[in-house]
Amino acid sequence: MSIDFAKAIAAELGVRPGQVARSIQLFDDDNTVPFVARYRKEVTGGLDETQLRTILERLTYLRHLEARKETVLRSIEEQGKLTDDLRARIEAATTLQAVEDLYLPYKPKRRTRATVARERGLEPLAQTMLAQELSQGDLAQIAVPFLSDDVPTVEDAYAGARDIIAEGVAEDADVRAVVRDRTRDEAWLVVTVTDESKDERGVYQMYYDYREKLRAVPPHRLLAINRGEREGVLKVKLEGPDEEIVKRIQARTVTNPRSIFAGQIREAVADGYRRLLAPSIARQLRNERSDDSDEHAIQTFATNLRQLLLQPPLRGKTVIGIDPGYRTGCKVALVDPTGKFLGGTTIYPHQPQERWDEARSVLVKLMAGRGADVIAIGNGTASRETEQLVAEAIAEARPQIADGRDVAYVIVNEAGASVYSASKLARAEFPDLDVSMRGAISIARRLQDPLAELVKIDPKSIGVGLYQHDVDQKRLAEALDAVVESAVNHVGVDVNTASAPLLSYVAGISRRVADAIVKHREKHGPFRRREDLKKVKGLGEKTYQQAIGFLKIPDGEEPLDNTFIHPESYPVVERLFEYLGVRGDERDLPAKIEALRREEDLGDLAALLEVGELTLADILEALRKPGRDPRDELPPPLLRQDVLKMEDLKEGMILKGTVRNVVDFGAFVDIGVKQDGLVHVSQMADRYVKNPFAVVGVGDVVTVKVIKVDLERGRIGLSMKEG
Repeated sequence: MSIDFAKAIAAELGVRPGQVARSIQLFDDDNTVPFVARYRKEVTGGLDETQLRTILERLTYLRHLEARKETVLRSIEEQGKLTDDLRARIEAATTLQAVEDLYLPYKPKRRTRATVARERGLEPLAQTMLAQELSQGDLAQIAVPFLSDDVPTVEDAYAGARDIIAEGVAEDADVRAVVRDRTRDEAWLVVTVTDESKDERGVYQMYYDYREKLRAVPPHRLLAINRGEREGVLKVKLEGPDEEIVKRIQARTVTNPRSIFAGQIREAVADGYRRLLAPSIARQLRNERSDDSDEHAIQTFATNLRQLLLQPPLRGKTVIGIDPGYRTGCKVALVDPTGKFLGGTTIYPHQPQERWDEARSVLVKLMAGRGADVIAIGNGTASRETEQLVAEAIAEARPQIADGRDVAYVIVNEAGASVYSASKLARAEFPDLDVSMRGAISIARRLQDPLAELVKIDPKSIGVGLYQHDVDQKRLAEALDAVVESAVNHVGVDVNTASAPLLSYVAGISRRVADAIVKHREKHGPFRRREDLKKVKGLGEKTYQQAIGFLKIPDGEEPLDNTFIHPESYPVVERLFEYLGVRGDERDLPAKIEALRREEDLGDLAALLEVGELTLADILEALRKPGRDPRDELPPPLLRQDVLKMEDLKEGMILKGTVRNVVDFGAFVDIGVKQDGLVHVSQMADRYVKNPFAVVGVGDVVTVKVIKVDLERGRIGLSMKEG
C-alpha cells in the first residue's frame, strides 16, 4: 500500500517515487522530520524539510482516506447494497469528499420527508415515476393503490414520491459533483448587515452591502466576514446560477420528456435542489473556502513566527527590561548577559502618580551605575510614553557613563509575556516575584535570545498573525508546533544552558525527557561530552540518535560536539583529518576545509571517505564554521536613542524601521512612533509584488519613506520604493 502512496505523493511533489517510499519507511520507523532532513539525505535523495513535512501530511491523509473507504465499504456491504460498480468507484476515489458523496445514499440519517414517504409505502410509486415508461395514462388511477390512512389523497401520494425522488437526486454523487463545481466557479458571496448595533466601532462597515465571487474572495476578507457573521453583525449567503443548474439536473433526470411523470419529476428535482442540494453544497463550499482561508492564515502566522523565532540574539549585553503600565507603574528588571535576574523595581512615571523625574533617575542609575547596555521596552499599554522617558534617561546618563558605553533602547513585541509570567514555569523560575516583574524579565530575555525565551510561551499567544483565534485551533497548534520544532533544530541547542521547554522541541525529545536532562544537569553538573547524555534516565537509544546532532556542548572535551555533525559521522571526520594530515583543534582548520571544498571533487572524496556526498558536504560546512549559529548571519535589531512623535512625521521623510507583522496586503513597520506604519503591497518595490513574504519578513530592518500621515485616524502610510 505504501508504494501506491509513494507514487501518488511523488506525482504531487514532482519527485521520484523511490525518494518518497524511502522517506515513508523512515517515518514508519519513528524517525523525526528534522533528523531525516539533516542526517538521512542520502536515503531521501536530499529532500528538504518542507518536502518531508508535506510527505508526512499527505501520507496521513491518504492513510485516513483508505481507512474511511474500508469503513464505508463495510457499512454498505452490511446493508446488502454493495455492487461491483459501487465498490470500484469507492476504491478509485482520491478524496474524502468523493467517498462521502458515494456513501451519502447509504449513510444512516435522521428521519427525513423521504424516510417518512418510504415508511408509508410510496417508494414503488417513486420508482415507477423514475422509470418513465408510461407516455399516457391517468395519474390519479396510478396513485390509487398507494392510498391509505397515512396517504389519504392522490396529491399526498405524489408529494411523498416526489420527496423520495428529490432526496435521491440530492444524494447522487455525480449530480453533487457537477453542482459543486458549477457553484464553486460561479457563485457570489452576498453579505448584508443584520444588526448594526453589534458593530459599534464599524469594524465590518465595508461588508454591510457587499458581494464578490466566492472563488475571488481573499482569505483575510473571508475570515473577517465569517467573524462578523458569528458576532451577529452580518448575514451571509451564496447566490449560484440556480435556474441553470436546476434545468441541467432536470434534463439529466427526465430521460423521457413524453412520460406522464415528466412534470412531477421536474418538480421533484427543483424541490430537491432548493431544499436539500443547494444548502448542502453552499455549506460545503463555504467550509471549503473557510478551510483554505484558515490554512492561509495559519501559514501566514507560521511564516511570521519562524522569522520572529530566528531573530538574531543580542549577545553579551546587560539588559533592562521594562513592562510598561499606567496605574500599577512600570516594572523594571535588570538582567545580566546570561539572562540571570540581577534585581528589579517599579517606577511610576505616568498617570495617576506622574513621578517622571524620579523614574528617569532610577533608569539613569541602572545605566551609569549597574552597567546596563540596552533597554528593552514592551510594546503594550503605555509603551510609547515609556519610550519618551527612556530616551530622556539615555541622554541624561550619557555623560555619566565612565566607560563610554553607547546605551540604546529597543521596542520589543511583548505578546504572550503575560501568559508566560503567570505560567507554572515562570512561578518555578521566580517564585518570589510578582507576575509583572516576571513579564519584565521575559521582555529583556526576548532581546538577548528570542528563541530561548519565546519557546516558553504557547505559540498562539505570540502576536504575529491575523485571525489566529478564528481558525481551526487544532490545526493551528500543530502547524505552529512544527514551526517551533523546525526553528529550534535549525539553530541547535546548548544542552548545558537550555531550559526544559527549549529542549522539548529538539527532535525526538519529549517534555518528560527534557525535564530529566535538566535534573541530571543540576545534579551532576554540565555535560562534558555528547555521549554523557546516554546516562540520562529515560533517554533511550532511539531518542539519542534523533536528538544528539542538535544538542551542542560549546566548551566540552570533544570539539565536534559543538557542531551539527552527528556522532555517527565522527569516524568519517577522523578519516578526513587523516587524509588532510590535520588535527581537529588546529586554528587554520576552517581555511583548509574551505580550500578543500573549492579544489576537491566531492564525489571522489566521498567515495574515498566511505560516506555519502550530501553528508560530506554538510560535514565540511560544519567544520568550516564550527559553533555556527545561523541567526548570527542576520542583521541585528534596530537600536534607538531618541523618540519620534507622530506629529513629527512629514511626507517624504526617510526612516529606518523594524517589520513587526507581515500580512496579505503588506507589512506593518515600527518606525519609532506610537503607531506602526503600513507598507501596502503596492509600495513594497518598484516592481509588481504578489507575495509580501517574498520581500520582507518579521524582524527585518528596512528603509522606508513616509507617504501619508493621518493624525486623526492614527494611520501612517509608508513606501519601500526607491524612487
